[in-house]
Amino acid sequence: MTDRPDRPPRVNILIVAQSGRLEYEAALFALSLSRSLTGDRFRLIVAEPQPGPLWHADPCIGPEIRALLEAQGATIVPFESRYFGAAYPYGNKIEALFALPDEPFVFFDTDTLVTGDLDAVPFDFDRPTASFRREGTWPVIELYGPGYEEIWRALYNRFGLDFESTLDPDWPDEYWQRYLYFNAGFFFHRRPRVFAERFLRYALTIRDDPPDTLVCQSLDPWLDQVALPLVIHGLGGGRHTLPPGWLDGATTCHYRMLPMLYAREDDHVVETLEAICAPSRVRKVLKAHDPIRHMVYHGRGRKVRALFDRAHLPRKEQAIRNRLKREGFWMR
Repeated sequence: MTDRPDRPPRVNILIVAQSGRLEYEAALFALSLSRSLTGDRFRLIVAEPQPGPLWHADPCIGPEIRALLEAQGATIVPFESRYFGAAYPYGNKIEALFALPDEPFVFFDTDTLVTGDLDAVPFDFDRPTASFRREGTWPVIELYGPGYEEIWRALYNRFGLDFESTLDPDWPDEYWQRYLYFNAGFFFHRRPRVFAERFLRYALTIRDDPPDTLVCQSLDPWLDQVALPLVIHGLGGGRHTLPPGWLDGATTCHYRMLPMLYAREDDHVVETLEAICAPSRVRKVLKAHDPIRHMVYHGRGRKVRALFDRAHLPRKEQAIRNRLKREGFWMR
């Protein structure tokens, strides 16, 4: 496809799907994207890890979900897991980038719904960013151990990156939001291979040869989110290069788990989910997944919704999860 000079370039939307929960989330993503898009600028690519020595079970998508994805216009592309696999499945989002053509891309976690037209989003693919819908999950500061600044500075120094320019002066020293930190639920850039090569190099270096300041820090499951701000900063991006309110806002929702969606998301998100699940051809496939069957088709999601006042939700996500577990509504 050759783009006209006056036409925005084609953008590939990348998600990763494999057998189990992710393939059903991918189906929901594809259905919501089909419902929301109005043009042909965006193409959905579903990256599928292939069987190999790093997977103890076959990760391939099942035939019914595969057919449903392709019916929504998705292109399913295979990729080989060379560095992560089952030991760190979050590494899929790094290795899958190598399967993309050399065109602008947006990566989304599969546990995302598209709720508005992505064609309206003012992406600047030369200035990458990622999701700011996050909490201070990493690093975990230990008594008598290094603080936020020492830990992050060591990482930037390891890769020859300027640290001072990443600091947010609106927040005080040793408060987590002063330091560049994203959720990896979405990110974008113009050159997928450039992004992928840097992401892979940084992640493997941090995993295999971490700075001494990381001695007390867990990298599972945080490795991708530790490397991501370094990648984004190194490629000329940073905070809010995409105006707030678009992704993780008017056009997408990173819901994480279906009970969490019903507990805290706007009515429009719930309406989108239930609308895309309603057709009989879709229901026939999706009802095989317990969380979708119980939360959507059996109405348990509406019971979850009645438990929470969305105008006064707990500040911490873990508090919502804990209540869902106490009430017997937690599913994943």
